[in-house]
Amino acid sequence: MFIYKWPADKENDTGIVGQHSSCDVQGGGISSYADDPSKAGRSLVECLEQALRDVPTERHAATPLYLGATAGMRLLNLTRPEASASVLAAVTQTLTQYPFDFRGARILSGQDEGVFGWVTANYLLENFIKYGWVGRWFRPRKGTLGAMDLGGASTQITFETTQPAEDPANEVHLRLYGQRYRVYTHSFLCYGRDQVLQRMLASALQTHRSHPCWPRGYSTQVLLGNVYQSPCTGAQRPQAFNSSARVTVSGTSDPELCRGLATELFNVSSCSFSQCSFNGVFQPPLSGSFIAFSAFYYTVDFLRTVMGLPTATLKQLDAAAVTTCNQTWAQLQARAPEQKARLADYCAGAMFVQQLLSRGYGFDERKFSGVAFQRKAADSAVGWALGYMLNLTNLIPADPPGLRKGTAFSSWVVLLLLFAALLLAALVLLLRRVRSTKAQNVI
Repeated sequence: MFIYKWPADKENDTGIVGQHSSCDVQGGGISSYADDPSKAGRSLVECLEQALRDVPTERHAATPLYLGATAGMRLLNLTRPEASASVLAAVTQTLTQYPFDFRGARILSGQDEGVFGWVTANYLLENFIKYGWVGRWFRPRKGTLGAMDLGGASTQITFETTQPAEDPANEVHLRLYGQRYRVYTHSFLCYGRDQVLQRMLASALQTHRSHPCWPRGYSTQVLLGNVYQSPCTGAQRPQAFNSSARVTVSGTSDPELCRGLATELFNVSSCSFSQCSFNGVFQPPLSGSFIAFSAFYYTVDFLRTVMGLPTATLKQLDAAAVTTCNQTWAQLQARAPEQKARLADYCAGAMFVQQLLSRGYGFDERKFSGVAFQRKAADSAVGWALGYMLNLTNLIPADPPGLRKGTAFSSWVVLLLLFAALLLAALVLLLRRVRSTKAQNVI
């Protein structure tokens, strides 16, 4: 949950919306409660109670409240639409019990998720428009940044392009502050971190009966129903299996076999357009610099801070993934005991990120040097949420804002000159009166 704030009398300006606070909802996403939808609503209560404390009481009724669901719910809606509707109904029931101005819950499309993430990043970095010290809005000379988001069930790439998309489904036209933007965007469902980990596990069960991406010394029981219930693992699902059966899977710390599991996720051979990223999806040439956030950031941050490895180049990122995959379970635990729940998956995650960027999206060393892995910008989290809120509340106008905010610099100059002229005239009149008085005294 994110709470944003802006001055009440400045709602049509820009550069003023900031993140006030946030709250991490405990447990899985709302799609994980498909079998018990009421729990989806209850999972939000702790954060909603925080919102009651964070938002001033007198502003509760006037504060808009939105819920946007992303790829996890898109998957659920594809496979079990009735369960998806029940989950949305349950969270709606909970949200309407709070004194905020609830304005609806909906499932975002992959295109929405990509574009809103791009808007968020460029809004926070003031790439659309900026308010200068002279009291005027101006358009920065720097261009926009591309945005790459890695969520739990999907990944998005979005960037401004000068050429029309060969596939109209990948092109979005935006008008922000009087400026037109042609934006390429695509969302790859089943390529989010959680679903990729499940797909790599399913492939490991199919071919190795052990997991090359998991560290030696790590072993766990895997419920087959959890692995194969997702539509994302359909290609690896056996024709017949016992969904309640558990199998013991052990890690082998094998970087090359792990790389193979990651590589096979990307079909780069079939393309009916002039060029593609992967799986036959059109992608124009990569343009400009990029910001990579969400699980992109968390994966690379682990390699940098916990493993102490450089990741400034694609070659270094690959080497960091290999080094991580060579670690034993004991070695990883010694480095980050507080991250035990996710520790075994960092090897697979790192291999996937490296392969997605290089093999999937086509970054070479030169283009990769322009990728910044960030969690925040301007003290606000980078992600689709802020862009979604800005769109729904119309805080980004299509037309450019007025040239003045308060009194513009040029107006102050005019007023200063007028004041100086009046002061000079008053002095002249005063001198004349003094001289006239002296002349009368002489007579």
